[in-house]
Amino acid sequence: MVCGIGVDLVKISRMRDVISRWDDRFLRRVFTEAEIAYCRARRDPVPHFAARFAAKEAGLKALGTGLRLGVSWRELEVRRERGGPPSLVLSGRCQEIGVSLGGSRMLLALTHDGDYAMAQAMLVAER
Repeated sequence: MVCGIGVDLVKISRMRDVISRWDDRFLRRVFTEAEIAYCRARRDPVPHFAARFAAKEAGLKALGTGLRLGVSWRELEVRRERGGPPSLVLSGRCQEIGVSLGGSRMLLALTHDGDYAMAQAMLVAER
């Protein structure tokens, strides 16, 4: 059962500008250590950061909260097991809100091409 859905689009050049200006201050505020390590291991990390930022925005939309109600960026973490699809793992207040909506996990689709990165998140309940 679907409990919430969200989508977001990020312009990669804008993400590049933000990272260039704020670097670690921005990255450590928004992304977990594992996400930073994953992106920095790529030839060009910025499209991967942009996709993860879009995923967090989409996840917040699926929860219906935005950055209100005591939630923070780092409570939504994009994880990807080798050979598997990405998922959006919730913790803290985000997890509490997801459970209160009847959700048990967040499905995630990511893409980046050209100038844009996009994510779709879906909060679902197990059958």
